[in-house]
Amino acid sequence: MKTQPVNNVSWIDRDRLSANNYNPNNVPPPELELLKISILANGWTQPIVVRPEGDGFEIIDGYHRWRVSADAEVSEMTDGKVPVVELNISKHSEQVMATVRHNRARGSHAVLSMADIVKNLIDDEGLTKEEVMDKLQMEWEEVDRLYDSGTMLEHGSKDGFDKGWKPTKE
Repeated sequence: MKTQPVNNVSWIDRDRLSANNYNPNNVPPPELELLKISILANGWTQPIVVRPEGDGFEIIDGYHRWRVSADAEVSEMTDGKVPVVELNISKHSEQVMATVRHNRARGSHAVLSMADIVKNLIDDEGLTKEEVMDKLQMEWEEVDRLYDSGTMLEHGSKDGFDKGWKPTKE
């Protein structure tokens, strides 16, 4: 275990990190805000993966966590430092592939599973739709449609879903 990168997390000034120039991942502003809220509410739960480069570090994974770390509230939590783990990768191609693997391994959220979560938060956990909107950074319509998942499969395109939108149960 001692050789595993996660066993060697260190705190480094965020200004010593730099973005790579090839990351294909894009996070829309609402999800960036959600990431900020997540760090403020739960703290840093994942380090940024970096490769040493000169006097600094190039980001392999965690670019959006790094971006959010520039926020004054987030920065104040750790005096401008971010948690990092270093990968000693010598070939650029290995670094690029590591970035893609990290991004693709996260997967995506299935609509029906998210509907179950929203319904549970409201019905079983006692949250209001407004609380779900705020804490998960969702729009009212998104929460409302996810909550009303019982008829989601029946409505199809007549209720505003495109014909290409076909939720399935897996």
